[in-house]
Amino acid sequence: MDRSAKTRSGSGPFYGYIIVIALFITMVFAAGINFAFGVFFEPVRTEFGWTSAMTAGAFSLSMIIQGLMGIVMGGLTDRLGPRIVMTISAVILGIGYYLMSRIDTLWQLYLYYGVIIGVGTSSGYVTPLSTVARWFNVKRNLMTGIVLIGMSLGTLIAPIVSERLIASYDWRLAYVISAIALFVVVLLSAQFLKRDPSTFRQEPDGKAANNPIVSKLNSTGFSLKEAIVKRQFWLLAGAELCFGFILFSILIHVVPHASFLGISSVRASVVLAALGFFGIIGRIVLGNAADRIGNKRIYMVGFALLTVALLWLAFADEEWKLYVFSAIFGFSFAGMETSESPMAAWLFGLKAHGLVFGTLIVAFTVGASLGPLLTGYIFDLTGKYQLAFIILAVFGILGLSFTVQLKSLLMNRT
Repeated sequence: MDRSAKTRSGSGPFYGYIIVIALFITMVFAAGINFAFGVFFEPVRTEFGWTSAMTAGAFSLSMIIQGLMGIVMGGLTDRLGPRIVMTISAVILGIGYYLMSRIDTLWQLYLYYGVIIGVGTSSGYVTPLSTVARWFNVKRNLMTGIVLIGMSLGTLIAPIVSERLIASYDWRLAYVISAIALFVVVLLSAQFLKRDPSTFRQEPDGKAANNPIVSKLNSTGFSLKEAIVKRQFWLLAGAELCFGFILFSILIHVVPHASFLGISSVRASVVLAALGFFGIIGRIVLGNAADRIGNKRIYMVGFALLTVALLWLAFADEEWKLYVFSAIFGFSFAGMETSESPMAAWLFGLKAHGLVFGTLIVAFTVGASLGPLLTGYIFDLTGKYQLAFIILAVFGILGLSFTVQLKSLLMNRT
């Protein structure tokens, strides 16, 4: 019997680790380039004379599209599997980022970044994390954390690389290079993806789980129709909205804020990159902790730390204080992201995880679309970011209040 036959019979190496590697690589490029929008923000805005709110509006539209299409991508992942979904996304993203190098008017920015890249990016979070949830039970948080370390690594590297490309050439060529790199890497990585362990006649984690709680979670669950009428669904949706509002307001505006304080563009990009560095630590530490203490507690700790970090940022007026902010904020938000997909599985099971999780992410993207827009508007109105950061801290407290009320319904489900 050849090696492939052994693998398919369940006696070979566990293919789930190949899945994790492929998704890790995908996240480095897809998430990194997406989060580098903050580095492109000022060069694009300055060249065309657009306001901060006008420019951030394209990212806000992209997040709305991501949220709405995330439902579709989650459903397609459940039905067709991640390989097909991510292959299509690679093509769309390659086209979208290339077109960004050709923009001359505001409507093109909104069409290319807001719509096309929004559609392409809509699978870049739901599909990978839903796939990991199907391949792992006992190690679900740990493996989710490893995949999302790719996102943190991308957030660490992409802003610095993008800034150097913009400084050495211009922002248009930087987008062309990004388009080519993203298309090639995501397309190739997608070909290694499989929907779940049954493809190789294997069990999650490479063996059958003996934990009765885990077994019950896999054998029961809610459809989207059943989940959406539960109070727990809307509590988690509220927490996700707050999380998205906070996170993307910072990702888009922390570099302009640093520049406003008189920090050079190179060092300002390092402030954003530092979020990725400390995010790696957060995913490892909090990802491991979540498998022991639960995802709800990770969310509670995360929202508390985000609130502290944002209040600190509101009054930070020196460069070193921005790095303190990056340490606290990067550590906490990354740990929370690691718990997002497992949280949905804990609450609603795996019966329709991709669709349920994709629908929940709509709330996240609504917040992510409104946050940068409101933050940019407040800056245009007041000439500084302090009030915006205080408002973000209030959203942190609100998210914490939603999280405290969460509880799983699966143990009562027959």
